[in-house]
Amino acid sequence: MKRQQGFTVFEVIIVMVFLSVGAWLFFSQKATANSIIRDDERKVAINAMYYNLEEVFYETNSYYPLTIDSKTLRAMDPALFTDPDGYKLGEPTSNYHYEGKSCTTDNRCKEYRLSSDLELEAEYVKTNRRD
Repeated sequence: MKRQQGFTVFEVIIVMVFLSVGAWLFFSQKATANSIIRDDERKVAINAMYYNLEEVFYETNSYYPLTIDSKTLRAMDPALFTDPDGYKLGEPTSNYHYEGKSCTTDNRCKEYRLSSDLELEAEYVKTNRRD
């Protein structure tokens, strides 16, 4: 009796199932890892803005600005005002949000709220540390 060469249909199906499950696991983990990286980039940018507001802007001016941008916070990399999705702070679709609070008519604020929308965690928020 001569044995046939090749695989049975059942063996091919089993291999396809294993390959499909492996590909699904790989791509889902890759997507999660990319989301973690983008969230970390957002936190770095918010922390840079926060420390520039507190240690540079407030120390020099004794107040917080009504709005922030690369002209207001000149001590930081201007690229950090653009979120990982390519939107700049102040644009409606940006992940970064800044709100000056308790402001006078000349746009000098006593407080602020700085935040970012994250993909895998709750909103990341920094507020003024001075009263």
